[in-house]
Amino acid sequence: MQQIRNIIHDQDLVYIVYDTKKRKWLRKVSSGEQFHTDRGYLDYDDIIGREFGSIVLSKPYGHKFFVFKPLPSDIIINMTRASQIIYPEDIGLILIYTGINSGSIVVEAGTGSGSLTGILGKYVQPHGHIYSYDIRDSAIKQARKNMKKLGVSESVTITKADILTEVDHEDVDVVVLDLATPWLMMEKVHSFLKNSGVVCSFSPVIEQVIKTHEALKNNHFHDINTYELLKREIRVKANATRPNSRMIGHTGYMTFARKLNPYIPENEQKKSENKGEILPFPADF
Repeated sequence: MQQIRNIIHDQDLVYIVYDTKKRKWLRKVSSGEQFHTDRGYLDYDDIIGREFGSIVLSKPYGHKFFVFKPLPSDIIINMTRASQIIYPEDIGLILIYTGINSGSIVVEAGTGSGSLTGILGKYVQPHGHIYSYDIRDSAIKQARKNMKKLGVSESVTITKADILTEVDHEDVDVVVLDLATPWLMMEKVHSFLKNSGVVCSFSPVIEQVIKTHEALKNNHFHDINTYELLKREIRVKANATRPNSRMIGHTGYMTFARKLNPYIPENEQKKSENKGEILPFPADF
């Protein structure tokens, strides 16, 4: 029995893939309108009412077009950008290494086009929320449009503000930074997070990572790790399977750390020489 949620409705987003050229488009189907290509055109009325995963023939040439339900990665890669996006493979690592899930409260600095913002918004639904900040009007305007396209506007608040000087939060689960100078934020990030909360900083260059590590150590963070992901597509052909000759060689470095509460409770004072004081970290921490 067909499930109604797998049927394409008027105004749905669809992911259209051309059979031979592997060209791909993200489009909203509107009754009475058409999608034109050099291989003919598709009537959206011929798509509406079908199941996602159907083949539609172009007019008048009869070329095959595949119509799929868009994945979040499809929307990210095809969304309108006001700045460089964070790619799906990096977003996957961020989700796993921060533990963001339904109900999480997340603060993001550096909204950009909202590629990461939108995916995080999906993962915190229905009870969590993303508070995202940027200082650029153009980025905020485009990101809000992209949140509507992703269907997460109710789970995301995008605000124009300098997070270092104009924003305060508390009891946050995760803070995600995509800033030019993330090391300047670490004292404030520590105040935002609940104990054991996670900060993730995305940086394109290693000099930023070095400064961020030092700032994390100096502001009572622990379990500090930096990762880089490389994705290589494999071209599969009979007797000629090999890696694609082109790839994205570098996207960015992702640094993760957890907030540590360095204060020793009163009932533990007898076990410590510091008697309830904030413990300094050793030099080699």
